[in-house]
Amino acid sequence: MAQQAQITGKVEYREGDGPLIPIRKGPVEVTVTDLDATLSWQDEGGEVRSSTAMPIADFKRYLAEGTIQLAG
Repeated sequence: MAQQAQITGKVEYREGDGPLIPIRKGPVEVTVTDLDATLSWQDEGGEVRSSTAMPIADFKRYLAEGTIQLAG
C-alpha cells in the first residue's frame, strides 16, 4: 500500500552501477516491501513522473536521518 511522504533533505539513488542521483525535495509516494522501498514523484511542472527502488536499509537510514518523512 502506498504512503505519502516528503523529501526534506539530501536523498539519492543509484541506477545500476551509475552515479548517485538526487531526488528533489518535495512530495513522493512510497511503497515498502521487505526488501526495498519504491519512491515515485513528479517533476516541478508535474509533467514527468519518475520512480526508483532503493534497498530497505537505505530507506530506513533516510527515515532515521529525517530526510524522508512519512505523512501521518
